[in-house]
Amino acid sequence: MLRALSRCHAPVVRLLSPRTAVMVETVRGRKSRTEPKAKSKAGRIKTPPPVDPVEMIVLKERYTEYNLILRALRLEFKEQMLRKKYEEEVGSVAEERAKREAEEHRSLMALNDAENLRIHKIREQRMLKEAEAAELKKREAAILRQQELEDYIKEKERQILQLQEEAKDFITPDNLDQRIEEALDNPKNYNFAIDKEGRVVKRTAFQQ
Repeated sequence: MLRALSRCHAPVVRLLSPRTAVMVETVRGRKSRTEPKAKSKAGRIKTPPPVDPVEMIVLKERYTEYNLILRALRLEFKEQMLRKKYEEEVGSVAEERAKREAEEHRSLMALNDAENLRIHKIREQRMLKEAEAAELKKREAAILRQQELEDYIKEKERQILQLQEEAKDFITPDNLDQRIEEALDNPKNYNFAIDKEGRVVKRTAFQQ
């Protein structure tokens, strides 16, 4: 266990260190920037390695040739891209694309017209059914109103006939004396009691 911990010392330190602290992992063999230069290297002067003039001339020529070739390739690729773009926008490719788009537009318009015709037929059938239903409802409402009017007229006629029958017993100036004599000749006693069924259960003697 301890041997395994010794092999992975840095991860264990990272796990056991407090979470609030800033973890800085030290690198062995490298000092920080704030430490001064070593005394053994105080007088050392860095000199660049010697360069062969012939080799430098060859390298410059090759580097120039490399840049020229790379530039030519870039220009060639750029020209191909511009030519392709021009063909797509103006040339035969653009014409072919325009034809393809026009054909697609015609097919879509034909599909749209067919769909509109189908929806139009469905709408006409629905409107016809709605009109028939509205006409039937209108006729039923007219018949109902006519029946109500006839019932109303019949009720009023019945009331008029009943009133005419009742008018025969009305007291008028012409039969006033006759009615008074009939009332005196036929007195009525209204002093009586009735039960829940309306039958007379008790009547007092009539006093003149």
